[in-house]
Amino acid sequence: MTLNPFARPGRTLLCLSLLVILSACGKEAPSPEPSEPFAEALADTPEEHARKHLDPRYVCPMHPQIFKDEPGSCPICGMNLVAKRIEAPDAARPEVQVPSAVMQSMGIRTARAKRDTLWKYIQTVGRVDYDETRLVHVHPRTEGWIERLKLRAEGDPVKRGELLGQLYSPEILSAQVDFLIALDQKSGQHNLEKARNRLRLLGVTEGTISRIQQNRQSQNTIPIYAPAKGVMTQLQAREGMYVKPEMEIFTIVDPSVMWVLVDVFEYQIDWLREGLTTEMRVPAYPGRTWEGKVDYIYPDLDPQARTLRVRLAFTNPDGKLKANMFAEVVIYGGPKHDVLQIPVDALIETGERASVIKALGGGRFQPVDVVKGTMRAGRVEILEGLEEGDKIVVSGQFLIDSESSLQASFRRMEE
Repeated sequence: MTLNPFARPGRTLLCLSLLVILSACGKEAPSPEPSEPFAEALADTPEEHARKHLDPRYVCPMHPQIFKDEPGSCPICGMNLVAKRIEAPDAARPEVQVPSAVMQSMGIRTARAKRDTLWKYIQTVGRVDYDETRLVHVHPRTEGWIERLKLRAEGDPVKRGELLGQLYSPEILSAQVDFLIALDQKSGQHNLEKARNRLRLLGVTEGTISRIQQNRQSQNTIPIYAPAKGVMTQLQAREGMYVKPEMEIFTIVDPSVMWVLVDVFEYQIDWLREGLTTEMRVPAYPGRTWEGKVDYIYPDLDPQARTLRVRLAFTNPDGKLKANMFAEVVIYGGPKHDVLQIPVDALIETGERASVIKALGGGRFQPVDVVKGTMRAGRVEILEGLEEGDKIVVSGQFLIDSESSLQASFRRMEE
């Protein structure tokens, strides 16, 4: 960062005002004498030049644009110049001296910044849901009537290939007649395959087509079989009901694997990745845990809550996990070694900066800004601002920070 101690809008306005007044009076504005040769100043780096301007200068109290390197008087008003130190824009915040008796009454406690292993994990909550890849929706391929429905209620378990009901459809019956006619034609293999494919497109299974071909007789109703193993979660059809292709008559889900959808805060996603180990507990079964993994990380954040949706997958062999259960989840990311860390209680966050109160010894304290990293289990990683072994305040630090801010404000008012 390049320091520029002269970049002050107030000083520029004062100089312009002085030039206008002196011009109106017919006088020329006095120019301060340079404190060093011009060539030498040009040879300095911006940091060196700014550092020179941080030395004590003598300034007129009434005309701050007048300053010299040694005591004197103001050429405008004649007042004696006073010593003034120009602080850098990023000058350290003032120290605070606290007597021993006051320290005891404030309950000030300290701790040291140390390097240790920080375990990365996220504690969050979520909701149990079905694995959408294991959901099967059953629709009729044509209009018709449900006859001899085998299932009676939602929640009934079903096996793959199990008979769910019978469907009577005039269109399927007509397609069977065309298929039988094609079978009776000795020549015309193309027409036979065309009639067979029409039955397939209407949802007739290969086993049913083979029986029709073997018996050379049409069937009034066509069986509907379960396409997958699971539990019937939706049963929209009833015996005798007229159904159409847009109707979802059965929904089957396999509950052997369940999803858990959780929200992760934005500052916790830096090390999050698919495949991480997770652990879950549900209030319905105290003391029992389920182990799973991070299955998918959604691509966008919630703009209101500033959280990221993460999907976890857990095996459910005994069917104890039910959809819409409340879940407490921990996502493990492994250890992070040799991390400089402090207690999270020592951190002061204002929304614009994060800082801690550094104990300098002898009752002296000073706020320092820090850059925080991972926060876990009451500890926070410090990326910048502290060194190993630094003593920081973990209790009573807010009063010290307020006192330092007041002193800084008074200094600015005196300038």
